[in-house]
Amino acid sequence: MDGTFDKDQYESGYVRTDLAIERRPAAGQGIDFVQEEKNGVKITRIRVTDAEGERAIGRPRGNYVTLEIGAPWLMGASERENAVSLLAREFTAMAAGLCRMKSVLICGLGNRSITADALGPAVADALVITRHVKLREKKLFDSLFSLEVASFAPGVLAQTGIETEELVRGAVERARPDLVVAIDALAARSAERLMTTVQLCDTGIAPGSGMGNRNGALDRKTLGVPVVAIGVPTVVTSSTLIRDALELGGIDGISDALERVLENGRSFFVSPKESDLAIRELSAIIARALNSAFGSDVLD
Repeated sequence: MDGTFDKDQYESGYVRTDLAIERRPAAGQGIDFVQEEKNGVKITRIRVTDAEGERAIGRPRGNYVTLEIGAPWLMGASERENAVSLLAREFTAMAAGLCRMKSVLICGLGNRSITADALGPAVADALVITRHVKLREKKLFDSLFSLEVASFAPGVLAQTGIETEELVRGAVERARPDLVVAIDALAARSAERLMTTVQLCDTGIAPGSGMGNRNGALDRKTLGVPVVAIGVPTVVTSSTLIRDALELGGIDGISDALERVLENGRSFFVSPKESDLAIRELSAIIARALNSAFGSDVLD
């Protein structure tokens, strides 16, 4: 990040989202935009190319890929396999543009005690870890794996008393990975995207952004290595939800009185009633996609 945009200014008032696809202005303002549909999944690629694009979208320059996979808790086996395959493909393509990936550190961000914030730790729990095999049984590692994988779930500040950025930076200094993968819960503007959309980006992430917390960023500048962030929107603020519902209902303008109510800072987070099942299914899909991308699915 080079400070050419102001996230707080972009998210003025009460409408907020962590998804680039929900922030996209008209193409041509330093923004490249491409959409395709593959096996029933809509894939949107947004590339922020310059400072004008950063100001327009409120995100640092880089690549943002969104996969609208649908509701995983309603998927059949073939649909899940399709989601795993597409996500693994998109991750591999993004990582290949950043480094020669021989070792990777996955950080499962979030609070595992809060369902809507437990995606990162749940993914970390389901990964095939190989770094210790290479350190202790190199011949076995060479016969089974090609990539050194380490992972941890650092928890949140209220649990540890230590900023997530500090913990991740310490792990990076110890493990010396070529790439960091940060997985976290996000916020969406539209309730329809909750638990059904996966975003990948190569610009890093601010831990806890989905729950309204703004901690130190995890990116190349702070960690010294490239970072791919994988996020799923799990919450929407109540004020954002109301505004989105009004717009969907064709109500473009709202009264000053309602505007004041929505801006009063008392908004709360809303998550789907299927959140527990959705997190379980989403974490399995993301973990399997990463295991496949890392060549570790032999033990998956």
